[in-house]
Amino acid sequence: MSMDITPMVASGRKIVSSYGDGLFRFGAEKAEGSVLLFPNEFMRWPHIDMTTVTEDSFADVIERAGQIDILLLGMGTRMQPVKTAWRNALRPHGIVIEPMDTGAACRTFNVLLSEERRVAAALIAV
Repeated sequence: MSMDITPMVASGRKIVSSYGDGLFRFGAEKAEGSVLLFPNEFMRWPHIDMTTVTEDSFADVIERAGQIDILLLGMGTRMQPVKTAWRNALRPHGIVIEPMDTGAACRTFNVLLSEERRVAAALIAV
């Protein structure tokens, strides 16, 4: 007997169904390269690693500040310290940044989304 462990989420939500080989899958949809992921949409994020990320890289997240409390930062294959400037850019908008490796960020996003939390993710492709 098999068990379905797919989290239950509202229709139209972007659950990460797989990641790796430089892409992400959200059900039948796929995105190549890094992405900004929101509950109902995703967009290309033009970073291949954390070295090119600046405060301006979070502009699309800040634009949706009224809909987001937590930004999961998937930093690639391993977690790194978060720059104070990034935290300072998001804090005035009520957004807390939580760093982790990309795999953990994908799994955490799915759990928080299934709990109806106000979450987004910035994910470096692995």
